[in-house]
Amino acid sequence: MRNALTAVAGVILFGAVWLSPSAVAQQAQTPAPGVQGGVQVGVPAGRDGTAPESFRGRGRNAGPPKPAPRNKDGRALLAGATPANKGVWLPGPVVPDPLGPSKELPFQPWARALFADRRTHQLEPHARCKPSGVARVFLTPYGVEITELADLKRVYIFDIGGPHTFRTIYVDGRAHPKELQPTYYGHSIGRWEGDTLVIDTVGFNESFWLDRGGLPSTEQLHTVERITRTNLTTLHYELMVDDPGAYTQPWNGKLDLIWEDNTELFEYVCQEQNYAHELMVGTGTKVDRSSPIIP
Repeated sequence: MRNALTAVAGVILFGAVWLSPSAVAQQAQTPAPGVQGGVQVGVPAGRDGTAPESFRGRGRNAGPPKPAPRNKDGRALLAGATPANKGVWLPGPVVPDPLGPSKELPFQPWARALFADRRTHQLEPHARCKPSGVARVFLTPYGVEITELADLKRVYIFDIGGPHTFRTIYVDGRAHPKELQPTYYGHSIGRWEGDTLVIDTVGFNESFWLDRGGLPSTEQLHTVERITRTNLTTLHYELMVDDPGAYTQPWNGKLDLIWEDNTELFEYVCQEQNYAHELMVGTGTKVDRSSPIIP
């Protein structure tokens, strides 16, 4: 398979350090296809980086951000202060590949060719109702909802705008099983380091993209994620990728998410009315969009 992939024409170079929120904002000034004024078409108000400034604690009259809510032990919570405080985490301005790597990502040759092919054809599994592990789950315009169940010692991350799936992070001190069936989300174990949830994950399959841009991975993928709520409205996310099957050395990325208050998980129909069903089931490589009639 790798020999075939290396024959793919074209190489697109991106790098190991993901864009900062300020760089994302600059990128949003130049709309891409499907984007109007830096805002993704079809994204509800407040989920496209245009939420009121007071929401993010950066408005003219908002003052400094309020501190993160904490549990009875003094640790910052990843959700609301009480079960009645609803909210989701959004990725900020949504443009294609908003947090894609810049230059010098340490691709294996076959992975570089595959990445270039994905950038050309844009046949992303997540857009065809498949789960996506690691950073990709945080990049949907509808965001994620994080739920902590202290009694069960588990943390759940719900993908709102995707295929009705969720991640489970075990924070009960267990180790990874010796034998794992590869899955989209892998097997995640977590631990708390102060206010930071550290998530160690192995056991991934190769059927998803690491980000919206098409970064590949193999079953050798090992990730370490660090999630820190720095204040009421900001969630800082850091990612370490170690995949010797696709990259020549480990690399890191990071992003910030913003809190949308008074919102919770809602019903989302993936590929409603079977739009682009040819792509979903793998029977075609493109869809004819010249007709106003949807088959």
